[in-house]
Amino acid sequence: MQMTRRWAMPNSSTFEIKPIGELINRVLTEHPGTWADPFVRDSRFKHRMAFTNDLNTDFDATSHTDAREFLQSLPTDSLDGVLFDPPYSPRQITECYQGVGLQVSITDTQSAFYTTLKQEISRVVRNGGMVVSCSWNSGGIGKTLGFELVELLLVPHGSWHNDTIVTVERSNCPATLFDASRQP
Repeated sequence: MQMTRRWAMPNSSTFEIKPIGELINRVLTEHPGTWADPFVRDSRFKHRMAFTNDLNTDFDATSHTDAREFLQSLPTDSLDGVLFDPPYSPRQITECYQGVGLQVSITDTQSAFYTTLKQEISRVVRNGGMVVSCSWNSGGIGKTLGFELVELLLVPHGSWHNDTIVTVERSNCPATLFDASRQP
């Protein structure tokens, strides 16, 4: 596993942070194919995605629905990769939902929000596929859902800002082994 730490100024457009944009560009180049971004916003990589989604209709995307519904609409083992840059905190989730006039429920701001998304990503990414996750933690999609961590990028932003943590993971098992509907 490769680990890198590179300082950069913070930016609400995560992929515009230079070391993060460079890493994503490299991963997309090394692992071409059918990719999706469930939180596309104004991503500079959207033209390289087969499927894009954002709740906000002001952003150009192939879908404008809840990320869970978007991922659930994709067939099992249909993707070579996912860019996963969800809201990082309950406050950010609330701002995103309220920003498009939606009510926020307690399940939207709990860990179940991320768990469901990760289970769906595990289902749709085929064996050998890649996921690039951005967050304030290094959990990524995770080993229990069949992913192997291959690269970790820490991006400190100075002062009292949280680091942005980027994980690059490879699916190492068929999605059917981790079908969320079959979990106890």
